[in-house]
Amino acid sequence: MLRAAWRPARLPSWRLLLVLGLLLACLASATAVINASHQTRTQYVRLQQLERERDQLQTEWGQLLLEESAWSSPARIERLAVERLDMRLPHVNEVEVIRP
Repeated sequence: MLRAAWRPARLPSWRLLLVLGLLLACLASATAVINASHQTRTQYVRLQQLERERDQLQTEWGQLLLEESAWSSPARIERLAVERLDMRLPHVNEVEVIRP
């Protein structure tokens, strides 16, 4: 008996379309995964930048609070009042009490 040459089986057209459709769906899914991974990495880098900026701003805020407390200390205010405005505490006999 002679053997016939091997030939690939022909798929019916609907099966061929199904295979092509599944292949396209698989490629679309892979592309979506790649895109999501890229966006995740991009957003993570942005998050790190914002966290660094937040830390810098918190440091600056702390320095500004210290500076504000130094500039508004009662001793400094009193010294400037005496030096620049020639202000002084009144003597006891210069104080007048006004009753309602």
